[in-house]
Amino acid sequence: MTLNLLPTGRSATITKIHSKNAERRRMFDLGILPGTRIENVMPSPLGDPIAYRVRSSVVALRTEQAELIEIEETLELK
Repeated sequence: MTLNLLPTGRSATITKIHSKNAERRRMFDLGILPGTRIENVMPSPLGDPIAYRVRSSVVALRTEQAELIEIEETLELK
């Protein structure tokens, strides 16, 4: 599953990043690394970009960027 399909309010673990060069470096600088937990916080009013919580920061990613990030959704116990 890719990050762009993660529903609002849900979290997942990043498993793989398919971007290259400068974009890959930017994601790594933002803390978007394999093994990191990421949460879909909220979409923008027009739906793109979407705000994600990574560690203790909130970052905005466009849909085409989120499509490059593979995730495994975290099961939340209630």
